[in-house]
Amino acid sequence: MSTVSTPTPVRTAGPRGGTRTGLLLAALAAPAAMGVSGPSLALPEAARELAVSPASAAWLMTAYGLGMAAGTPLLSATAGRRHGPAGVIRAAAALVVLGAALVLLAPTLPLVVAGRALEAAGAAGLNVAAFQLAGRDSTGRTPGLVAIGSAAGGTVGLFAGAAVAGALDWRAALVLPLLSLLALPPALRLADRGQEPRYIPRPAPRRSSPHATSGTPTGTPTGAPTGTPTAAPTGAPAPPSTRPPALPLDILRNRRFRSAAGLMLAVSTVNFGLLYAAPRRVAALTGWSSVQTGAVASLAALAGALLSWLLIRSALVLGARRVRVVLGIGSLGALVLALAAPWPAVVLVGSGMSALVTAGGQGLLTGAATGGLPPARHGLAISLFNLAFLTGVAAGPALAALAT
Repeated sequence: MSTVSTPTPVRTAGPRGGTRTGLLLAALAAPAAMGVSGPSLALPEAARELAVSPASAAWLMTAYGLGMAAGTPLLSATAGRRHGPAGVIRAAAALVVLGAALVLLAPTLPLVVAGRALEAAGAAGLNVAAFQLAGRDSTGRTPGLVAIGSAAGGTVGLFAGAAVAGALDWRAALVLPLLSLLALPPALRLADRGQEPRYIPRPAPRRSSPHATSGTPTGTPTGAPTGTPTAAPTGAPAPPSTRPPALPLDILRNRRFRSAAGLMLAVSTVNFGLLYAAPRRVAALTGWSSVQTGAVASLAALAGALLSWLLIRSALVLGARRVRVVLGIGSLGALVLALAAPWPAVVLVGSGMSALVTAGGQGLLTGAATGGLPPARHGLAISLFNLAFLTGVAAGPALAALAT
């Protein structure tokens, strides 16, 4: 008599539960995105109080993008490797609080910029954890909801930042990521539950036979590992072939990953450059106040982010190649409209189109970035994909500030 492990399926959430999960993770990621655009219309006031030039004050946006880009691999490689998404969330929340405290108390621009970078590193961790948890949904709908929530946070941040700066102080516009803490308890419960494997091996007695052949055990769910799993001795090292490479060279060599990450970098750079430049063009063309400009620009970009759901739902019909063509042409068209049109309404249309393309691209390309990679590498691939996105978050405002 020998003992082998029989996989027992664990119940997973249905469509309704998946929607709730997507909305929860969107609530975790959205305030992190608000930190990108929140200071945009409060920069003139910050420059006056800190006695620096407007170009120097733009570092308050650029530093946030750089902090997010640095925080993504750092938290994934430290807290994420040891404790999974739950560890990333806890470490990220601590960085958000620490960075926000420095932003609120610092008397000089360099210290405020340092606080923004710390805050951004934590926001990046929350964003990555949200997408890692959402990435377990193979349909792409949960990542799509998170992407829409993130895009909505980035667009609403324009108005929220201008509003809180007018009602309170410009520093309040720089600490909007603190709102992520409201979703922290349920997100941690979700992450802790997610530590369990999809199929839990439970020992079940089975009579051995010398004529038994290896293969997929009877009743093995689709997608479970093939072959008859056997209990490994406690403390036995994993076979060398199952250990993932220490460096992500296999991911970077993957053509599908490079294509998805490169397109996401380009689309993200355009979008976050327009988050800086488009409201200024609208204000120059209309003479509106920062609050009025922020409200209208937020509505346009929010409409685009919400409409991206139509693109996500149409992706299966269009196919991967056509989706990428739509994303590329849409981003380029949005850039031309927002920067060249002499009418504020058309500038707003360009801004909304860019938000649509970015939200849809982040949701759709997240899955494409992991295609062809083994499941053990999906988490790191998503982290690197988000790094490409966040590089655009940093590069976009910096390039827009240089151009203007």
